Amino acid sequence: MTVTVRTKAPRSDLADTVLERLVTQYPQRADPERAVRMRAYMKDVAPFLGLASPVRRELSRAVLAGTPRPDERDCTAIALRCWELPEREYAYFAVDYLRRHVKRCSSGFLPVARHLVTTRSWWDTVDLLAAHVVGALVEADPGLRSAMDEWIEDEDLWVARTALLHQLRYKTATDTERLFAYCVRRSGDSDFFIRKAIGWCLREYAKTDPDAVRGFVDRNVDRDRDVLAPLSVREALKNL
Repeated sequence: MTVTVRTKAPRSDLADTVLERLVTQYPQRADPERAVRMRAYMKDVAPFLGLASPVRRELSRAVLAGTPRPDERDCTAIALRCWELPEREYAYFAVDYLRRHVKRCSSGFLPVARHLVTTRSWWDTVDLLAAHVVGALVEADPGLRSAMDEWIEDEDLWVARTALLHQLRYKTATDTERLFAYCVRRSGDSDFFIRKAIGWCLREYAKTDPDAVRGFVDRNVDRDRDVLAPLSVREALKNL
């Protein structure tokens, strides 16, 4: 599946209103000392305003008060414009907004989601986008599974991690064959975030079908060949 990534925000009156309020209200509650700690915890991926989660949620409610429901164009504009702002809390606002309104978006939003995944990437935004945005898009349009088959092969670890995690919330609707195939495909990856994601998606699916996960792990860990990394195995079996 060939896609063109759109990185320029489209025109949106709703985005104009939201962003004007956002950049006015968020800085008013900035906490510089907390911002330093938050930036260090997130490995300097971006500067922070220093907003604690309850404060950020309170401000977000005020920002969105009285605004109409968005369409896909509005969601695209708000997300991309938030992503252009330096402080990380603006990206958090965008992720929360997309989680709330993802059903307003079509499969055509996937290239935008990929741009968000691959820009200033870290687990704090990628994991939520994977489980709540990309996963919801694929669930609504199974034709996007072919895109996930491409993403799992991607050299960008965050794109591959998104493919691994996109079914986290599917439960009985999980495509088990695809889930296990993705885990095997990336099992030789030495990156911590990939190995952790393999264990996480298996552990989550084990809540639905523990026998299937046990069987999969048993088939891929034996004396002669260890397909799954020890970290992945520990994570997968943590609750079994």
